[in-house]
Amino acid sequence: MNLINECKGAKTIAVSGHVRPDGDCVGSTTAMYRYLKKVFPDARVDLYLEKPAAIFDCLADVKDVKDETDPSTTYDEKYDLFVALDCSTTDRLGNAAQLFDKAAKRVVIDHHISNNGIGDVWEIRPDASSTCEILFDLMEEQYFDEELAKSLYIGIIHDCGVFQYSNTGAHTLEAAAKLIGYGFDFASLIDETFYEKTYLQNQIMGRALLESILFMNGRCIVSSVDRKTMEFYGANPKDLDGIVNQLRLTKGVDVAIFMYETATQEFKVSMRSSDAVDVAAIATFFGGGGHKKAAGCTMNGSFHDVVNNLSGHIAKQLGME
Repeated sequence: MNLINECKGAKTIAVSGHVRPDGDCVGSTTAMYRYLKKVFPDARVDLYLEKPAAIFDCLADVKDVKDETDPSTTYDEKYDLFVALDCSTTDRLGNAAQLFDKAAKRVVIDHHISNNGIGDVWEIRPDASSTCEILFDLMEEQYFDEELAKSLYIGIIHDCGVFQYSNTGAHTLEAAAKLIGYGFDFASLIDETFYEKTYLQNQIMGRALLESILFMNGRCIVSSVDRKTMEFYGANPKDLDGIVNQLRLTKGVDVAIFMYETATQEFKVSMRSSDAVDVAAIATFFGGGGHKKAAGCTMNGSFHDVVNNLSGHIAKQLGME
């Protein structure tokens, strides 16, 4: 994709990413927002996103986010161009999907293997560590500055687990090295946005780990947090970040499942896996998506219903039917 050519001529541009934005989503959308404002100074560029977690306040452009958390919000404007980032299906755009559907042209940039090519023009690279790594390739470096580089770097480190996950490639490290050259404090950025937890987050993670259950001969682990527990701690979904990754570090485990209750008999499910299981295929079956080793979906039923439904698919891939 020639990004500048695809965006040329648009006088009004909307940029957005998926609901419950993670580091790659926040990084890619703020980077794109800043980039388009620099390349097309006469265009109006708007950034729509659910309010990012406070850890991302270190990014200058977060302050310009048009918070679309209220599900009752309706949009009537027709943008010349809508750029959707890190999002494999239109329903994951949340309220901004209304703007996506109305836009004269829709450009999609993503790295999820479950993305079948939504929009009018797309760049989908499942082998990339992150959407931010793709943007690093698509953006002209003459428009880079410290803040844009910081956004791209945050997206990369969050989606590749600070270069620990298997989606880290040589090009990932090359991109990160060039971005560090723009002078931001990358060490503090890693600590403050990836590793550092609040006291509340540590408490609820500790409870989730304490109440976790091993099954399938120790090859799977699952934990859950219900709404009552979240209310007790005064927690929100952003406070649950990192729990599924910690579960996955349990010795002997091939698949980690973490879920939290979003409504009566409804759970948001996150899965992490080893090479033995493709959790993206499982998540896609249940209407979600993601990557081979990291995926998620929303499922209905009781905790045991959800575990039982997932177990059949996991067992099949592990040859334990």
